[in-house]
Amino acid sequence: MSQCILNPYLVHHRHQYWRLITSGFLHADAMHLIVNMFVLYGFGQAVEFYYGQIFPEKGTFYYTVLYLGGILVANAPSIAKHKDNHYYNSLGASGAVSAILFASILFAPWQKIYLFAVIPIPGILLGPLYLLYEYKMGKRGGTNINHDAHFWGAVFGLLFTIILKPAILSVFLQMLLNPAT
Repeated sequence: MSQCILNPYLVHHRHQYWRLITSGFLHADAMHLIVNMFVLYGFGQAVEFYYGQIFPEKGTFYYTVLYLGGILVANAPSIAKHKDNHYYNSLGASGAVSAILFASILFAPWQKIYLFAVIPIPGILLGPLYLLYEYKMGKRGGTNINHDAHFWGAVFGLLFTIILKPAILSVFLQMLLNPAT
């Protein structure tokens, strides 16, 4: 754990760059792992399907880049923010999972996401609330949760998918205006 956890001080000052990826495969406890894998399983299958449809030859490759890129991009702000704090550590796949979740919202914005596994909220409504919450909590700090990773992972999931296929944005907007289609 100590050799793989994200420690921005060690990444910045000792160039231990592997921590940017390896930390995404560590979890604090079983519940942390279960929640991340539950969300990944629930939304990852849909995103993998859509990527396969849109990019028949490269769907699996792009899906893998989305996941791994979600880890990297989600961890980058922590490096900048905590590079001189040798006590700060972060771990988990939440940035990558947020990337997958937000890519799924692009493909099915009206699909219900169950907050706390019981409250159904359309992704297009929950997404902005999630981003606002994670942004505010990232500014506040003190929770032992890397809210910046959640926020930037989600943003990466949206932007990466749109950059790969800009036409997805117009389809997304059409789905917003015509929820029945």
